[in-house]
Amino acid sequence: MTVDPTLLDDLEWRGLIAHSTDLDALREALAGGSVRFYVGFDPTAPSLHMGNLVQILTAKRLQNAGHTPYALVGGATGMIGDPKDSGERSLNTLDTVKDWVERVRRQIEPFLSFEGENAATMVNNYDWTASLSTIDFLRDIGKHFPVNRMLARDVVKSRLEAGISYTEFSYVLLQSMDFLNLYRDHGVTLQFGGSDQWGNLTGGVELIRRSDGGKAHAFATPLVTKTDGTKYGKTEGGALWLDPEMMSPYAFFQFWLNVEDEKVGELLRIFTFLSREEIEELEAQHAEKPFLRAGQRALAEQVTTLVHGAEETERIKEASAALFGGGDLTGLSTATLGAALREAGSTVVDGDEDLPSVVDLLVATGLAKSKGEARRTVAEGGAYLNNVRVEDPEQVPTEDDLIGGSWLVLRRGKKNFAGVEVR
Repeated sequence: MTVDPTLLDDLEWRGLIAHSTDLDALREALAGGSVRFYVGFDPTAPSLHMGNLVQILTAKRLQNAGHTPYALVGGATGMIGDPKDSGERSLNTLDTVKDWVERVRRQIEPFLSFEGENAATMVNNYDWTASLSTIDFLRDIGKHFPVNRMLARDVVKSRLEAGISYTEFSYVLLQSMDFLNLYRDHGVTLQFGGSDQWGNLTGGVELIRRSDGGKAHAFATPLVTKTDGTKYGKTEGGALWLDPEMMSPYAFFQFWLNVEDEKVGELLRIFTFLSREEIEELEAQHAEKPFLRAGQRALAEQVTTLVHGAEETERIKEASAALFGGGDLTGLSTATLGAALREAGSTVVDGDEDLPSVVDLLVATGLAKSKGEARRTVAEGGAYLNNVRVEDPEQVPTEDDLIGGSWLVLRRGKKNFAGVEVR
């Protein structure tokens, strides 16, 4: 199969190679024909998140360039959990992990093609791990892992004083065994993952060399961090989840729209499939007129479309325009409107009682500090209910004003709005 010889150059330009076992050997392998590669995802939560998205999109880049993906969902390793600096993971039940395996599979599948010469294959390491005896595991796998090297891993060293269980200490053996199995059974010769996985990645390469005398490759993508060096992927509500039930597409879009100016170029390279020319043009626009936020807008549209689809992205853009007075609020889906208003800040009122006046609602939502200020806002023509200017400070919304049967949108001026949910 024909492969794209510029793949590795593109990955390097996008900043996606933080570590590599042997970059020259990897370049030669990738230029020589379709390489079978794998990337793993442990179901330690019911959804993947921003960090996992880096790996999914990198796998898509490799497949687009002619290489053959094996996406591994860790039904076995998900029962254990990779060691983390903060302490021991809670062990989940087999039924929970099985459920999360299926959820994660469904999230990965839309990004890869399962047809053609380099069709993707989905695998689960529980299939070759569940029936393995302890004796065979220790003889065939454990024999090749010097304890001194395992102790030298950064995450292990950081946990030694506080304590690390044998379960998590042995995780590297399981992941390395995955690479060995895929190497033997499917001819997989490349693994990649996040740079926090580097010890596990090289463990698999070394196991293949020690047990089979084979040659394999690995590279790690960088951890994506904010300007101050702290991890991305966290919002006030938790992780940046890909599941729309755990993080609304509107909130997802807003996250990308609000990234720091200094990070826009980096994130466009990592998370979009825009060309080098397109990204450099956006960077030039952003440098000249950062207040227009052209880079952030392109980033939010591109990533939200990749994860949630073009139709959802258009609904979000329509909702954003309508909330600022630029469109018809009643034409929006209740789900999108509700997500947008909850993200901006909403107030709940009791639908069994008479609705408060607009003045009372302006105060309740925080758009005005007092009733006096609210009345002045109305008198000055700056108060809006569902994008219609309020003329009477004593106006009381009716059931007919409720959008989708439950929402009111209040706005003060052009930029400040809030939602009222009537339950």
